[in-house]
Amino acid sequence: MGDWVAELDCLHGQHVRHRPPFRERPWVTTEAGRAGRLGSGLGCPLCDRAELPDGLVVVRVAGPFDETTVPAGLRRAHRVAGGTWGRLVVLEGLVGFTLETEPRLERQLAAGDDQAIPPAVDHHLLIDGPVRLRVEFLSRP
Repeated sequence: MGDWVAELDCLHGQHVRHRPPFRERPWVTTEAGRAGRLGSGLGCPLCDRAELPDGLVVVRVAGPFDETTVPAGLRRAHRVAGGTWGRLVVLEGLVGFTLETEPRLERQLAAGDDQAIPPAVDHHLLIDGPVRLRVEFLSRP
């Protein structure tokens, strides 16, 4: 097709087009226009849906935690570092999860559920009762 693909900090790729019915992006049509946009932000609909990019591997695991050992930071708004994804894995019990994407994602996770967490997006957990969980951190190999 000849379309340009932006490599985003979230590890997704995004086609950048200027042909209708896609968004009007006249800067895409010239090399100077594209070069001038390097490093600027593009929204990522895949992150808004919390879809993990392909090819990531687990590089670190935090936990398991229970309701008494879950770090306080997980219960308030915080972010996974750029270039790294998180995956919340619920081993036992129920966990409320909120991700401040557009639109906001709110889920109740039960034992056996997991939830992808994009980099640099505020999120927090709500724990009310017995629970066991771990957090995996994923990146490119």
